[in-house]
Amino acid sequence: MAHYRASDSKREQFRRYLEKTGVVDSLTSVFVSLYEQQEKPTDALEYVKEHLGPMGQVSDTEALQQEVIDLRQKCARLIEENQDLKAKLQQHEPASKDGGTAI
Repeated sequence: MAHYRASDSKREQFRRYLEKTGVVDSLTSVFVSLYEQQEKPTDALEYVKEHLGPMGQVSDTEALQQEVIDLRQKCARLIEENQDLKAKLQQHEPASKDGGTAI
């Protein structure tokens, strides 16, 4: 019988851990949302995965982070190119725009 009580104690500790870390609230929220759906999704597990947020989607997060890095680098290159082109344009424009030579 001592083994049974030890098992209950571990379960209780684990339950408190899940409550403390917000897992119970998150799951409850998703289950309530699923329950309130007028038309239940055909794949309830997929619904739960989608509505739990980014948990378990590490590869997606990493891919998005890499995409952000790539886009920032591209943006920096485009800014530099834009500045270079503006400088070249300034070289080819007339020196004065305030009514210089009239034709």
